[in-house]
Amino acid sequence: MKAKSGDRLVIKSHKIGDPMRYAEILEVQGKNSEPPYLVRWSDGHESVVYPGPDAVIETRNANRSLASQ
Repeated sequence: MKAKSGDRLVIKSHKIGDPMRYAEILEVQGKNSEPPYLVRWSDGHESVVYPGPDAVIETRNANRSLASQ
């Protein structure tokens, strides 16, 4: 998994009916654009994460195109 500042981290829900979680990647702390990532979650808190297999990175360009739909 590779990301850059400004990309969005999306965590799929673990249970049916639970919402997905979203975070903006503020800083890439690993080598070669890999985790860990410092993120700001949609509720405003910040944390360092090592995303698991349930995570997807949406690039900044994809975020802009999604917003324009």
